[in-house]
Amino acid sequence: MLAARPASIVRQKDMSAAWRHVDFVMVAVVAMTSMFGVAMVYSATRTGTDPWAFAEKHIVFAVIGSVAAAAAGVIDYSKYAQWSRLLYLGGILGLIGVAIPGIGALHNGIRAWYEVGPIQIQPAEMAKLTVTVAVASYLGNQTEGVGLRHTLTVLAMFALPIGLIMLQPDLGTALVFVVMCAAMLLVSGVPVRYLLVLGLLGVGAVTTILTSDTLDEYQKARLTTFVNPDDKSDAALKASYNTRQAQAAISLGGLTGKGYLKGEFTSGGSVPEQQTDFIFTVPGEELGFAGSALLLTLLGAIVWRAWRAAVLARDEVGTLICVGVIAMFMFHVFENAGMALGIMPVTGIPLPLVSYGGSSTLTAFVAIGLVLNVHMRRFT
Repeated sequence: MLAARPASIVRQKDMSAAWRHVDFVMVAVVAMTSMFGVAMVYSATRTGTDPWAFAEKHIVFAVIGSVAAAAAGVIDYSKYAQWSRLLYLGGILGLIGVAIPGIGALHNGIRAWYEVGPIQIQPAEMAKLTVTVAVASYLGNQTEGVGLRHTLTVLAMFALPIGLIMLQPDLGTALVFVVMCAAMLLVSGVPVRYLLVLGLLGVGAVTTILTSDTLDEYQKARLTTFVNPDDKSDAALKASYNTRQAQAAISLGGLTGKGYLKGEFTSGGSVPEQQTDFIFTVPGEELGFAGSALLLTLLGAIVWRAWRAAVLARDEVGTLICVGVIAMFMFHVFENAGMALGIMPVTGIPLPLVSYGGSSTLTAFVAIGLVLNVHMRRFT
């Protein structure tokens, strides 16, 4: 009989290895949300000679995004923090380039995309992540607390991309950056009085934009009609058409919906931009309150797991990266669902992992990859 090996030479598992701490709950919820999104995109676009055209592309976006998320998790996020200045510069250069006529593509009055053949790239989406990493790196390394100088620096780091995005102009995406800025400053420990002043300045800035010539009248009407739904002026009726159609579709859903692929508004193409900005109307009409609640629960679970990663992170940089991602996801979800329900302005913000779109889908997956990265390395 073979003698037992001494305990000193028994091979021990390396429990510090990052791959042993993958958040499989997050992975499973993201996978389910993505599949839900594919089903919704297919329902909203299954017309024409190729009913699978949009859904197939969305699947490709999700696959590429999954690979990108895995790649984002391979390298320790501390390396990204070390490269944060280059990442920030890359994000800013992308925004500068797209604002130049002849380089950036113009759609619906907004110059926000690069066009490479049939592919459209929206640099503002990836800038959300590069700015998040840069600010997290800066704030996370302030060992003596966050004071006025640090607050002003962070504001400048956010103000530059926000200004460039407003040149497009795209107020909706700019607001995402504003929310991310506020969330990261709050969690970093900035004095509350600074945040109150920033809030007042933010209200003033939005008011100035809405009363200036930065946006055209139609864009202003889209942003303001939700506070006065009874306005029957021609401009208001034109601007609120999408919302009224979305509300009508959702109202037909009731508790359990009309049934998948049986929505009258969805199958008839009555809701404009239904596969992107107004994707929430598809589960609203076809799956009803129950299906919509399920979708929001899945998205809420992603936010919950990201918050858990933020709490368990090994350092402040990791926590702030997760907080930036949480703020981005929560604002996207609240704004996208809210504008379909008529309680938020129409800003053209997609629903993460659900709305059709390459840049937004890729950004959502990479953001999740960063959160998984932080979670995996909480013991190292």
